[in-house]
Amino acid sequence: MSDSEDDRPLKALSKPTITTAEDAAMDKQLPKTNGATAPGISIAMGPVTDMEIDKPNSKRKASLATGKSYKDDTDSDDAPIQKKRKTAPAEAAKPPRITASQIGEESDDDVPLGQKLQKEKEKIEKRAVKEAEAIKRKEQNGNSTRKKKLDSDDEDDVPLVKKVTKKQTNGVKKRPKKEVSDDDAPLSKKATTKKKAKEAIPAKKTKGKAVKSEDDEAAEEEEEDEYRWWEDPSKGDGTIKWTTLEHNGVIFPPEYEPLPKTVKMVYDGVPVSLKPEAEEIAHAFGSMLNSAHNVENPTFQKNFFDDFKEQLDKTGHGVDKDGNKVKILKFEKCDFKPIFEHVEKERAAKKALSPAEKKALKAEKDEKEAPFQYCMWDGRKQKVGNFRVEPPGLFRGRGEHPKTGKWKKRVRPEQITINIGKGAPVPKAPEGHKWKEVKHDQEGTWLVMWQENINNAYKYVMLAANSDIKGQSDYKKFEKARELKKHIAKIRKDYQKELKSEVMAERQRATAVYLIDQFALRAGNEKGEDEADTVGCCSLKFEHITLRPPETVIFDFLGKDSIRFYHEVKVDPQVFKNLKLFKRAPKTDGDEIFDRLTTSGLNKHLSNYMTGLTAKVFRTYNASWTMATLLKDMKSEGTLAEKVKDYNDANRKVAILCNHKRTVGAGHAQQMEKMEDKINALRYQQYRIKQMILSLEPKLKKKRGEAYFALPEGLDDAWVKEHQAALVEEQKQKIIKKFEKDNEKLVAEGQKAMKSKELEDRLLVADELAAKFKAENKKGKIEPEGKGPTVEKYEANLEKLDTRITTMKIQSEDRENNKEVALGTSKINYIDPRLTVVFSKKFNVPIERFFSKTLREKFEWAVKSVDEDWEF
Repeated sequence: MSDSEDDRPLKALSKPTITTAEDAAMDKQLPKTNGATAPGISIAMGPVTDMEIDKPNSKRKASLATGKSYKDDTDSDDAPIQKKRKTAPAEAAKPPRITASQIGEESDDDVPLGQKLQKEKEKIEKRAVKEAEAIKRKEQNGNSTRKKKLDSDDEDDVPLVKKVTKKQTNGVKKRPKKEVSDDDAPLSKKATTKKKAKEAIPAKKTKGKAVKSEDDEAAEEEEEDEYRWWEDPSKGDGTIKWTTLEHNGVIFPPEYEPLPKTVKMVYDGVPVSLKPEAEEIAHAFGSMLNSAHNVENPTFQKNFFDDFKEQLDKTGHGVDKDGNKVKILKFEKCDFKPIFEHVEKERAAKKALSPAEKKALKAEKDEKEAPFQYCMWDGRKQKVGNFRVEPPGLFRGRGEHPKTGKWKKRVRPEQITINIGKGAPVPKAPEGHKWKEVKHDQEGTWLVMWQENINNAYKYVMLAANSDIKGQSDYKKFEKARELKKHIAKIRKDYQKELKSEVMAERQRATAVYLIDQFALRAGNEKGEDEADTVGCCSLKFEHITLRPPETVIFDFLGKDSIRFYHEVKVDPQVFKNLKLFKRAPKTDGDEIFDRLTTSGLNKHLSNYMTGLTAKVFRTYNASWTMATLLKDMKSEGTLAEKVKDYNDANRKVAILCNHKRTVGAGHAQQMEKMEDKINALRYQQYRIKQMILSLEPKLKKKRGEAYFALPEGLDDAWVKEHQAALVEEQKQKIIKKFEKDNEKLVAEGQKAMKSKELEDRLLVADELAAKFKAENKKGKIEPEGKGPTVEKYEANLEKLDTRITTMKIQSEDRENNKEVALGTSKINYIDPRLTVVFSKKFNVPIERFFSKTLREKFEWAVKSVDEDWEF
């Protein structure tokens, strides 16, 4: 048995063993299937009906005061953070379907997604098993060869001097160091040329040579001083993370500025004045009235008002204009609109600032933050991540967090712990304050730490994503997943065997590993009463699983970040049988499915196969292995846009197979309309050019046909006039922005700004364009444009436009296909970034097409360490 059931309270507990008779009886109860079901297949989402074993749970407790349950949300477990905060419309209560085009197959609405991906996933998993077996054979052959070599070494052949000097330990001869197969060695050991980290040497100043700019010197110094830690196998082996560490601490948010005397919260129709401590909380609520998702949430309202009222009790509530005390007791009587209107005015005023004013404010902010942006870590300059202390505010949380709306208090220096090197100057605390503690924790990678009041969680200031330490963490993560490929065959063989074990703990453990491996479920941890009721595989409860014979399992629970995880999957018949067994009476709602298993027990078991192996490594391995397999078989050809689409298609398959889905973004339809408008704009340009060709050569109309010169399908006169008006407006905005930028430059150089008359003169160009369109519409003829117009030039322009239209159509299709799949989650967190680099180099696609500047810095080690022949 893994961890004992005594470790946690249970309503009902599974029997410790399963008898042969019980097992056989359950087999008879299950309906026969049409052959073995391929494991790990998620079927298209649909209504849960015709249940023969379980009915969809109707007793699930509502998590909102309104009686609504998390079942109303459809956010995916793997949606990016910025997407998670959006709520799906009511009509999208059921998870979205995946279209055939998304997985590169012909449309066939009658074929479930599971069947479409079944063969591909089976093929990929078989290759994984073969790969693991091949690696093991290679290792065994290598060990056998080395053993024979060692056994054949005759000590009589060793020179006398070497016999005498040979060291012994406890009377036993020390064997030669074990060789390592190149395939199994870390990337750093495979490198044919290993670069040692160069010491930072100050540049010597030489007379008579050209003076270099500061940028040139900085670039050269950076190039000379580049530290390729991924080629240095000695780094990261010990527990000591640094020897010397210097930094300047953190920046605190500005103190609260009270509202103007004319702006007050209204209670029961009476404007009231509040003490700054209470007014700050009211201001936080009033400033977010436009966020209905939060302020209209009953849980948010209750938590906010509880904390607000607590502060009011401390500060004496409010007073009216005559100084009479006004006790604020009911949320319903509070009116925060005056605060919201004031905040909106401030936002508008800030937005209306001139470019020069915005630039000055940014420069002032950058100057203030500059000392905190970098630290010296073992003598190397490293960028710090978030060096700002979180400002006070109303806690939002993700999903349906039970503490949403609570007041996140201002963090004071007395709560801050500084981690810094011995002998290094300690950052000064703000005037009149002192730090809680100063530590010299060389095993920690944090610089500053404090504890917040909502969940009592510790917040850390760490190095930035592109720092050596963060890079090493990512590198180790993907190397660990890479190591798993050697053991995956044995792990799968063992859990398939244990699925039929007579010992309940073993059968539960095997079923859990199966679900984690095949469906990318997170392991899950236990939660306290005051924490969000989120679960993972090991903490699944009776009501989170519904069984539909003969082989379909429906998962419905709150996953990571309180995001609803809803999936219908087809499972191995034995797994279906086991889940039915784990749900057997007297278990009911609230009882755990895997009651004889804990996450720690599961991870302890997995570590027997491989050092450091935990449940979460499977997600990384499965995503990376699937992508690696798809890339091996890929032959990407065509334009750059087509190659990018090929990569996204492969990424999409990984996301679907690993259940990295998301709800369709609220602005997706609008984005698609904009792309369609851009394509139509290019088609209209082609129409204009063809009309110009016709003006030069009228005889071509008969030769090429009237349809060639007609207005493109889907465009009519109304659309043309609307588009022309948009072009004129776009021209005006360009002229205005250019005028403002020129003026800003003149002022910066100490010259006088241009007068408004200059702008009026410049805008005449837009007026002329409007007049030209008007004349064309009236005459029904478009005159040739440009210098020396010829039919040949115009036809060359038509070809260029054809290329642009094709590219945009590919991009549009790609975006439409990606609307329900979280590609970013897979690409950034689960697919080894070196695989993306391999695709980039193999098919000659700039890495910028896949990784933004931030990601290129984060994955610098991957970009610089592999070529197109590297294998996961």
